[in-house]
Amino acid sequence: MKKTKGYVSSKATLFLVILVIQFLPLSGQVVEPDSLKDERLIEIQKLLDHDKAVAQLWWYGWLSGYSVATVGQGIVYLTSENKATRQDMALGSATTLLGALGQLMTPLVPRTSSYQSYQVTDSLTGKQYLVPYNPEEILREIALREKAGRSWKVHAVAGAVNIGSGLITWLGFKRTFRDGVENFILNTVVTEAQIWTQPMRASRDYEKYCRKYSGSSTYVIKPEKEWFVNVSPGSISFELHF
Repeated sequence: MKKTKGYVSSKATLFLVILVIQFLPLSGQVVEPDSLKDERLIEIQKLLDHDKAVAQLWWYGWLSGYSVATVGQGIVYLTSENKATRQDMALGSATTLLGALGQLMTPLVPRTSSYQSYQVTDSLTGKQYLVPYNPEEILREIALREKAGRSWKVHAVAGAVNIGSGLITWLGFKRTFRDGVENFILNTVVTEAQIWTQPMRASRDYEKYCRKYSGSSTYVIKPEKEWFVNVSPGSISFELHF
């Protein structure tokens, strides 16, 4: 009788040990069900598809505009016999060429063709989506590039180019001060329109996505690194924030 009780007790102990071992890995982490994970991936892929389309429309639109303006002003420069017109067209084509190069150097959408992808099926509609393995990182990268495109640095660089163009018109070409100011104003209107029409949809979508799935009430996108210049009488300092 004692052996039977001991045998039953051993089996109960073994069963409890196996049960504890099975649930032990779950105690330190939250396991997301596959259905919720697929839902999250589909949602972010929908955001990616829409935000990439809007960003590419803006990017290609301004690139095309700058390119057409550069070619058009170059043609006028070659065909015109008026000195002032030739000067304006030469300087104008140079500034629009800089604008086109700026677009080429700062694309809003990173290249994703090299990323591996897999298919996810929407349980409600049955539609299949081709989702990259790192959709959050891609959306975050687009959001960061949007933020950078609206930063004070972009305004400062554009302003410096516009001031230089106005000075060249006034002093370099020995034109009137009014001509220099008009050149500066025209270029400033164009560059500021480019900056303020840049889409910010990905930034808003990424912040909403992070608030929804991270459980945080606020979420702010910040670049990996930020640098600042502080100028005061008799000194200048640089700061780099990680």
